[in-house]
This record gives sequence, C-alpha cells and structure tokens, in this order.
Amino acid sequence: MVAVYNKELLSWYLITLKLKQTLDAGLPSTSRSVESLDNQQPSEALQIEINGDHEDPKEGPKSPESEWMITVREKLDIAQKDDVAGTWGKLCIYKVPQYLRDGEDKAYVPTIVSLGPYHHGKKRLRGMERHKWRAFYQILKRHKQDAKLYLDTIKELEVRARDCYEGNITFSSNDFVEMMVLDGCFVLELFRGAAEGFSALGYSRCDPVFAMRGSMHSIQRDMIMLENQIPLFILDTLLGLQFGQPDQKGLVARLALQFFDPLMPTDEPLTKSGRNKMETSLEYAASFDPLSDQSYLHCLHVFRQSLLRRGPQMEPRRWIKRWSHSSRVADKRRTQLIHCVTELKEAGIKFRRRKTDRFWDIKFEDGVLKIPRLLIHDGTKSLFLNLIAFEQSHLDCGNEITSYVIFMDNLINSQEDVGYLHYCGIFEHWLGSDADVADLFNRLCQEVVFDINNSYLSELSEKVNRFYNHKWNSWRASLMHNYFSNPWAIISFFAAVILLILTAAQTFYGVFGYYKPPS
Repeated sequence: MVAVYNKELLSWYLITLKLKQTLDAGLPSTSRSVESLDNQQPSEALQIEINGDHEDPKEGPKSPESEWMITVREKLDIAQKDDVAGTWGKLCIYKVPQYLRDGEDKAYVPTIVSLGPYHHGKKRLRGMERHKWRAFYQILKRHKQDAKLYLDTIKELEVRARDCYEGNITFSSNDFVEMMVLDGCFVLELFRGAAEGFSALGYSRCDPVFAMRGSMHSIQRDMIMLENQIPLFILDTLLGLQFGQPDQKGLVARLALQFFDPLMPTDEPLTKSGRNKMETSLEYAASFDPLSDQSYLHCLHVFRQSLLRRGPQMEPRRWIKRWSHSSRVADKRRTQLIHCVTELKEAGIKFRRRKTDRFWDIKFEDGVLKIPRLLIHDGTKSLFLNLIAFEQSHLDCGNEITSYVIFMDNLINSQEDVGYLHYCGIFEHWLGSDADVADLFNRLCQEVVFDINNSYLSELSEKVNRFYNHKWNSWRASLMHNYFSNPWAIISFFAAVILLILTAAQTFYGVFGYYKPPS
C-alpha cells in the first residue's frame, strides 16, 4: 500500500508541476493534456519532464528551427503560385520601374483621377469617386438596367483582370469588381461624351467633369498613363452590356482614339491626294485599324499602335554586327546614333520638314535629312515617358518610340539646335523657350535600357554618319557657308575669281611675249 500511494503521489506532483510550467510559459492548457499525463506511468511523465518537451512524445520534439522551415515553405508556396505557367504572359499593366521614375514621378502618377488598383484610394484622387458613381448611375438610368448585371458579369472576369496587373493586388473580390465597374463606366462615359456629346448622354452643359472643357485636358493626360489603365476587354464587356450586344470588340478602341486625339504629337494637314501619295511611298504592310481582330491590351497600347500605324519594321543591322560581336543592351556609350544638328550642318547636311502625319517616319536622301513635324506641349513629356515605360516593360512590344526619342536626343544638344529645327518647321512648341525643349529631350531617355542593334533608325543613322565622315562634304559645306551665304558674298566671290583669271592671263601673255616677241 505504501508503494502504491507513493506512486500516485508522484504522478499528481508531476501533473501539478507540468501545469505550473505551462501557465508560466503562457501556453494553452487543455483537459486533454492533463488526462494524458494522468494516464501516463510516473516514469514516462518523469522522462517527459526531464526532456523538457511539451508536445506528444510520438511526434518528437519541436525546435525553433522547424518553425523557421515552416516560414520558408510558406514563402516557397507563394513563389510557386507566382511561377505558375502563363501568369506573366497575361501581365500587361505594369508599374513603372524605379530606375525610370527617379526624378520624374509626376509624369507617371495621376493628378485628378485614378483608374485601376495602383493609385486607388489616394487622398488627392478621392474627389473623383463621386463622379464615377454619377457616371454609373447615368448608364443604369439611360439603359434601364440593374447594377447587379454589371457586377455579376465583371465578377466572371475578375481572375483574368487581376492577372493583368503587376504584383499582389490586395483588394477583396467585391472591392476589386466594384472598382473595375466604376472605373470602366467612367472611362466609357468620357469616350462616348467626346464622340456623341455629353448633353446627348444626359449631362448638364455646366457639368464639372462631363464636358469638353476645364479639367478635361488633365483627365486625358491621367488616363494615358501606364499605371492608370483598365484592361480593354473589361471596357469592351461593359460597352457590350450597355448596347445589349456582347461582341463590341474594336469599338472602344475607336472611341479611345477620338478621345485622345488632342494628345497626338502631330497635326500635319494632308490633302486626299497627298495622303494617297504618302501611303504608297511607305514600305510597310497593313495600316492600323482599331476595328481589326488584333488584341489590344489597354488604351495606352491602342494609342501607341495608332501613332505607329504602319509601324517601322525593324531588322538586325549587319553594319553594326561587323564590329559589334556582343549584345550591349544597357551600355550608355552605345546609344549615340548620330551627331547633333550643329555638327551635321557643318558637314553639309540639310534639314527639311517632311509632310507626313507619322512623326517617326524620318528619311535621309542626297544629303537632306527629312524629319516630320512634331508638336511639343506641356503633356508631351508625360506622354513619351509612359510610352517608353510601356516599351521597356512589355515583352511583346517593340522599341519604336524609344528609338525615335533617342534619335532626337542625339540631334539636340543645345537650344541652338532646337532653334534651327524650329526655323525649318520641324518643331512647333508651346514651352517657355528653346532651352526648355532641349532639356526635355535630354532628360527623356537618361536611364533607358536600349540596344541600337534593334533600332529602326540604325540604317538611316549609318547613312548620315557616312556622309558626315566624308571630307569633301565638309569642305563643300564650308565653301557654301563662307562664300555663298548671301548674294553679295556670291558676287564678291565671282568678281574675285574673274579678277584672278584676268590677272593670270595678263601675266601669261606678258611672259609669253618676253620669250617669243612678235617678229
């Protein structure tokens, strides 16, 4: 009896000690753990106490290292989800890389309206949210529809829409769908209002937003930014719901072009005959058609395609590969395609304005560099920066705009270069001075990753450089500049030549008469 009594006393002692340590450690204690210890033999309970293990002995000891491994596995699970095949291929609305936005943050961040998740909810942009609800209300009222139809339809496209955006979108399902519907309807109301008239859509002529005046220019600039885009298939779907026709592909693209027309960097007027002549002179395949079957990603993509239209076909340039055996993509020393305007002028190269509405379509023939006219205003910098950022981010996108901007950056080193291009009719700007234009181009591509092997202007640059390096062209240009710059200089030159000829003739006949006098 004494032995049994001591055994039970030992068991209860160990149970009490175990509960005390559990409470001191702040760990949860359950009746199940007490019962398990009660059922154990004293030797087993004592062994557990000596080992200091508070878990089931069958599971083994749990050390801090195992918790660390659990955290590692959780991060690997996230990486696995991120690395799912096809996820990156659906991405099309990017965050501007940090190396591009340093010092130029205003060009990428909206000031009035946010579209999509990147800038949603920012304090300075919240004022436009009430107008988004107004737009949604007007659509439902005009077409006598229920909001549930729009929300349920976009709900089915939520996963596809989320895949278009970069990074982890933390919005809940309902919040994300609501944002897509409100932002998309707001965009469509602006597009339709610019095409049909806002009064026809039911808005007052003094409306603070839905009228082609006031802040509309700033709204257009915000809506063309890379980080402020809505997937085009969302806009197509929402417009299809309004018209009761699901297949509206291409119509939104056409409305977008009409809305963003004031941002076009050229307004070259062309007659019908001149336009036909221009079309046949280009060596490209098919013209841009917003109603074609091409899959456009968002409004910035549509705008870029409309700028290029029959986009320049870029091919690897063998003239570069003869002396470049490696691909130097990010080498800033290799972005110098051409000399500046002042140096080219001294080499005898002339500049002419080319009459075409394709600002990128530059030609060089017989020592004349023909450049289309470019309009430069306060929104040009933001427009080009966002187009360049899209080309830098999207894999299936060329670098045509980047190539053009770098080419113009090479041409412009000073305000004198800008002034001469303005004199030739190539530049038309509404900035403060020519120096501001020069500074704009010199800053556009400061940190751009660029490979001149893939520039559509590489072959043209090689022709210009070959002409520039020919010494006779420099001598001829110097002669024209010094002796044929004005009519009086020309008259003086020919008078000097005639006088020199007469002097030489007089000398010849004098010497000839001396050695052979007349008989």
